Amino acid sequence: MATVNLGGNPIQTSGELPATSTKAPDFTLVKGDLSTASLSDYKGKKIILNIFPSIDTGTCATSVREFNKKAAALDNTVVLCISRDLPFAQNRFCGAEGIENVATLSDFREGKFGKDYGLTVTDGPLQGLHSRVVVVIDEEGNVKYTEQVPDIKDEPDYDKALAAL
Repeated sequence: MATVNLGGNPIQTSGELPATSTKAPDFTLVKGDLSTASLSDYKGKKIILNIFPSIDTGTCATSVREFNKKAAALDNTVVLCISRDLPFAQNRFCGAEGIENVATLSDFREGKFGKDYGLTVTDGPLQGLHSRVVVVIDEEGNVKYTEQVPDIKDEPDYDKALAAL
């Protein structure tokens, strides 16, 4: 269990992030068309998992916009923006914002991804949602970098995530 903050108030997560140099846990998440995607679908690519509580909050929306800008220049890399939002909300946001360089995936059905990655918030007002996390995975499926943002209201360190590629 990890402790993060929400506006300076401590809240707990369901576990610890995957350790660097270990295999990233596989997942099955829901795409915008309600089909599913798994980690193995992206085999052979570098992957940035941009994970957050809800696309309908300012910082979460900013992280999607920022990674969308930065992803346009990345070779053999996919940025997956993951939350427990319904795919309809993710599609609405991306359509309104012209987001085209990242993919959104939803953990709304079971919340298994959040539990497997140890980042589900277990108490406080965001209980059941994901904490703000970035995970970078190499082409072989190994975790190269993780960041659990100390306060969910803060943005991740985009430069460190990109440098880990």
